[in-house]
Amino acid sequence: MVRLTRIYTRTGDAGTTALVGGERVAKDDLRIEAYGTVDELNAVLGMVRERNRGGPDAEARDTLDALLERVQQDLFNLGSSLATRVESRWEGQPLIVDADVTRLETQLDALNAELPKLKSFVLPGGGPVGAPMHLARTVCRRAERCVVRLAAQEPVDAADLKYLNRLSDLLFVAGRWVAKRHGEGEVLWTP
Repeated sequence: MVRLTRIYTRTGDAGTTALVGGERVAKDDLRIEAYGTVDELNAVLGMVRERNRGGPDAEARDTLDALLERVQQDLFNLGSSLATRVESRWEGQPLIVDADVTRLETQLDALNAELPKLKSFVLPGGGPVGAPMHLARTVCRRAERCVVRLAAQEPVDAADLKYLNRLSDLLFVAGRWVAKRHGEGEVLWTP
């Protein structure tokens, strides 16, 4: 269990921070950028969950909220993975595993089955819940790009990359799904 007794430590005042395991690195290190972007994504999903509380379809509200809460938990596990070099891992460390990716695929397929087929790209929007879902999707893609760059330099769990790739797809579909269920419009790109 994590215990936080002090919020500020002053140890980062010179522009460094500690990875799990104690190694000090610059705050602009690619590993820090990767898990910081995952943290940003988690914050955006928290905003989506708050906006979703006012949606008119109670079943859709509950379904989306449960899905996003599980994703937020997963993102902390992903952050744990990214904040720890492979050689510093410990037994029982929370990590993303292939079963998490499979769960996302199952959820994605279920939501997508309720949607009309797309004939064009969707413009970001879709009302007070759908619009921040698009923002979450773009932050997720940025996190994925950060992890890809990190993986080019040092070992990264393959499941971490798969998870982010699948999650961005799920966020797109979930954004369309919740917009439809809440009666929010969807605007298609007209080239």
